[in-house]
Amino acid sequence: MDNNEEDASVSQPAVAAAARRPIMRLLEQLGRKGTLRILWELRDGAPQSFRALRTSTDDMSPSVLNDRLKELRAAGIVELSGTGYVLTEAGGELVKRLTPLNQWANRWIG
Repeated sequence: MDNNEEDASVSQPAVAAAARRPIMRLLEQLGRKGTLRILWELRDGAPQSFRALRTSTDDMSPSVLNDRLKELRAAGIVELSGTGYVLTEAGGELVKRLTPLNQWANRWIG
Protein backbone atom coordinates (compact mmCIF):
# COMPACT_ATOMS: atom_id res chain seq x y z
CA MET A 1 0.00 0.00 0.00
CA ASP A 2 1.44 3.39 -0.98
CA ASN A 3 1.06 6.62 0.98
CA ASN A 4 -1.97 7.78 -1.05
CA GLU A 5 -3.85 4.59 -0.23
CA GLU A 6 -2.98 4.95 3.45
CA ASP A 7 -4.15 8.57 3.46
CA ALA A 8 -7.43 7.62 1.81
CA SER A 9 -8.11 4.86 4.31
CA VAL A 10 -7.46 7.21 7.22
CA SER A 11 -9.53 10.11 5.89
CA GLN A 12 -12.58 8.10 4.76
CA PRO A 13 -13.71 7.16 8.30
CA ALA A 14 -13.18 10.75 9.46
CA VAL A 15 -15.31 12.10 6.61
CA ALA A 16 -18.01 9.48 7.22
CA ALA A 17 -18.06 10.26 10.95
CA ALA A 18 -18.40 14.00 10.31
CA ALA A 19 -21.26 13.40 7.87
CA ARG A 20 -23.20 11.63 10.64
CA ARG A 21 -22.92 14.64 12.94
CA PRO A 22 -25.27 17.45 11.93
CA ILE A 23 -23.30 20.03 13.93
CA MET A 24 -20.19 19.22 11.90
CA ARG A 25 -22.10 19.62 8.65
CA LEU A 26 -23.49 22.95 9.85
CA LEU A 27 -20.11 24.26 10.96
CA GLU A 28 -18.58 23.17 7.67
CA GLN A 29 -21.27 25.10 5.79
CA LEU A 30 -20.95 28.18 8.00
CA GLY A 31 -17.17 28.10 7.63
CA ARG A 32 -17.28 28.46 3.87
CA LYS A 33 -16.03 31.79 2.58
CA GLY A 34 -18.75 34.43 2.74
CA THR A 35 -21.51 32.28 4.26
CA LEU A 36 -21.67 33.98 7.65
CA ARG A 37 -21.44 37.41 6.06
CA ILE A 38 -24.42 36.67 3.82
CA LEU A 39 -26.48 35.44 6.77
CA TRP A 40 -25.52 38.47 8.81
CA GLU A 41 -26.48 40.88 6.05
CA LEU A 42 -29.90 39.21 5.69
CA ARG A 43 -30.59 39.11 9.44
CA ASP A 44 -32.95 42.11 9.50
CA GLY A 45 -35.45 40.33 7.26
CA ALA A 46 -35.40 42.89 4.44
CA PRO A 47 -35.08 41.24 1.01
CA GLN A 48 -31.92 42.07 -0.90
CA SER A 49 -31.32 41.73 -4.61
CA PHE A 50 -28.13 40.02 -5.74
CA ARG A 51 -26.60 43.42 -6.49
CA ALA A 52 -27.60 44.88 -3.11
CA LEU A 53 -26.35 41.81 -1.30
CA ARG A 54 -23.07 42.01 -3.17
CA THR A 55 -22.69 45.65 -2.09
CA SER A 56 -23.58 44.90 1.53
CA THR A 57 -20.98 42.11 1.60
CA ASP A 58 -18.22 44.52 0.56
CA ASP A 59 -18.34 43.54 -3.11
CA MET A 60 -17.90 39.83 -2.56
CA SER A 61 -16.90 38.08 -5.75
CA PRO A 62 -20.04 37.43 -7.83
CA SER A 63 -19.06 33.79 -8.32
CA VAL A 64 -18.51 33.23 -4.59
CA LEU A 65 -21.75 35.01 -3.72
CA ASN A 66 -23.67 33.01 -6.30
CA ASP A 67 -22.17 29.71 -5.06
CA ARG A 68 -22.94 30.49 -1.40
CA LEU A 69 -26.50 31.56 -2.22
CA LYS A 70 -27.07 28.32 -4.14
CA GLU A 71 -25.75 26.32 -1.19
CA LEU A 72 -27.83 28.25 1.33
CA ARG A 73 -30.94 27.86 -0.81
CA ALA A 74 -30.32 24.11 -1.17
CA ALA A 75 -29.92 23.90 2.63
CA GLY A 76 -33.23 25.69 3.17
CA ILE A 77 -31.62 28.64 4.95
CA VAL A 78 -32.13 31.33 2.28
CA GLU A 79 -34.81 31.70 -0.35
CA LEU A 80 -35.32 33.93 -3.34
CA SER A 81 -38.56 35.86 -3.04
CA GLY A 82 -40.08 38.14 -5.64
CA THR A 83 -38.16 41.07 -4.17
CA GLY A 84 -34.80 39.46 -3.37
CA TYR A 85 -33.00 37.03 -1.11
CA VAL A 86 -34.34 36.51 2.40
CA LEU A 87 -33.78 34.13 5.27
CA THR A 88 -36.22 31.26 5.56
CA GLU A 89 -37.79 30.49 8.93
CA ALA A 90 -34.91 28.06 9.58
CA GLY A 91 -32.40 30.72 8.50
CA GLY A 92 -33.96 33.24 10.88
CA GLU A 93 -33.73 30.74 13.71
CA LEU A 94 -30.08 30.06 12.88
CA VAL A 95 -29.21 33.77 12.91
CA LYS A 96 -31.11 34.18 16.18
CA ARG A 97 -28.95 31.44 17.68
CA LEU A 98 -25.77 33.08 16.35
CA THR A 99 -26.62 36.41 18.04
CA PRO A 100 -25.34 35.34 21.50
CA LEU A 101 -22.11 34.21 19.83
CA ASN A 102 -21.80 37.68 18.30
CA GLN A 103 -22.35 39.24 21.73
CA TRP A 104 -19.68 36.98 23.22
CA ALA A 105 -17.27 37.89 20.39
CA ASN A 106 -17.86 41.61 21.02
CA ARG A 107 -16.97 41.15 24.71
CA TRP A 108 -13.96 39.01 23.79
CA ILE A 109 -12.58 41.54 21.30
CA GLY A 110 -13.53 44.54 23.46
